[in-house]
Amino acid sequence: MTGKILRYVFLILVMIVVVFPIIWLISTSIKNDVDIFAMPPILVPSHPTGKSYVGLVDNGLFAYLLNSSIVAVATCLVSIVIGTLAAYSLARFKLPGTWTSRISFWVLSTRMFPPIVTIIPLFQMLRVMGLVNTRLGLVITYTAFNLPFVVWMMRGFFAEIPRDIEEVAMVEGCTRMGAFLRTSLPLAVPGLAATAIFTLILSWNEFLFALIVTQTTQSATLPILVASRVGQYQILWGQMSAAGVIAMAPVLAFAFAVQRYLVRGMSFGAVKG
Repeated sequence: MTGKILRYVFLILVMIVVVFPIIWLISTSIKNDVDIFAMPPILVPSHPTGKSYVGLVDNGLFAYLLNSSIVAVATCLVSIVIGTLAAYSLARFKLPGTWTSRISFWVLSTRMFPPIVTIIPLFQMLRVMGLVNTRLGLVITYTAFNLPFVVWMMRGFFAEIPRDIEEVAMVEGCTRMGAFLRTSLPLAVPGLAATAIFTLILSWNEFLFALIVTQTTQSATLPILVASRVGQYQILWGQMSAAGVIAMAPVLAFAFAVQRYLVRGMSFGAVKG
């Protein structure tokens, strides 16, 4: 009985640690300046206000939100399509010698160095192609850095799917691509969901490349809007918190929508019948 109580107490403490920053962020977004700087700090504002959200709208919130949505969704779709096909190839086809393991290592090696080391050559390439300060430039950049993650995650999922299922489909008349689309891909849906949510989060929250590649509201994303609330002489805590709430809401909504698939995807292959 004592152990059960301790477990519940521990879980409650963990939930407080995880949820409290979100509650404080929401609370700060509806506080006035007096409540924000009150000492001791207060959680529930005495006079809730939406002026921080209005201030964001006046500063082009919808343009930033549209840019983030287009870039994140496009990056997720392109990365999933290309990465899934590459992962299936690495999981199913045997290349001569050790080329399969070599290619897998080369794909993973792009995640072994800090992204900032690629800033200068990346910016130069985008400038030559006329893609600086464009959504397409961000999509290409994010896709390049998300592909290794997608390939390695999906490769593990496809490796857990028995080859016999595809062979039966091909005996029944399916082509290799038909067997992939009709058998392996539907079975890998939990893995696709898990990979998609992580790819979407990485693209939605990315700040470094967006800061360097974008220059105006024509292509700047929400993380840039959040950072822009820090000025030379003051920090707009209310607007920064409001922007954080707005940036957090779509990702949370998507995560809850695919929660069932996400849990299955994270445990895919853990138990074999």
